[in-house]
Amino acid sequence: MNPISDFLRYLAAHPQAEDTLPALTSLSEELGVSVASLREQLEVARALGFVDVRPRTGIRRLPYTFLPSIRQSLSYAMALDESNFQRFADLRKHVEAAYWYEAVTRLTPEDLDKLRTVLERAWQKLNGRPIQIPHEEHKQLHLTIFGRLENPFVSGILESYWEAYESIGLNVFTDYNYLREVWSFHQKMVDSICSGDYAAGHQALVEHTDMLADLLDLRPLK
Repeated sequence: MNPISDFLRYLAAHPQAEDTLPALTSLSEELGVSVASLREQLEVARALGFVDVRPRTGIRRLPYTFLPSIRQSLSYAMALDESNFQRFADLRKHVEAAYWYEAVTRLTPEDLDKLRTVLERAWQKLNGRPIQIPHEEHKQLHLTIFGRLENPFVSGILESYWEAYESIGLNVFTDYNYLREVWSFHQKMVDSICSGDYAAGHQALVEHTDMLADLLDLRPLK
């Protein structure tokens, strides 16, 4: 494994979240690294979401999240070949299936209420006039189900999936019958979670995510 940069090593050695860090000139003296080199390392850290840099507040450490790292890499992969989204969607499908039981057993009564509310809003959109696509509800439902895992790597994969999903227009590329079938599976998932029948919910999840694979096979990608 390649060693991390001097700047990232400094961050890791001083892990207090959201601390304001010394100026680069001070860090240069402390670490024995040139300001120019630290500035390059700082830009990498900022792109990865490890720090925030602003004129008046200086350099501020941010809580660790995996999302910016995946966002950068996935965006590049999809720019090279948009069908890479299909490969990433397959990864996301397996991650959700693998973490289902751990995730649903951690949900609180408040989480279950939120899932019911999300379902209700989605059906209102689908049954309304005019019909609306419940994309935000779709994202909220999945992220809520897996929101108690306290695993930044799983969260990063799942959150970046929804960003990519939107970037290629899947939040609008659907037909009405497909949407109703999707939300029928969501209804089964939530009903099963609330009743404690986690195996039935898992089966509904797997069948639902298989539908997306079928949709992507039909949708022409660049």
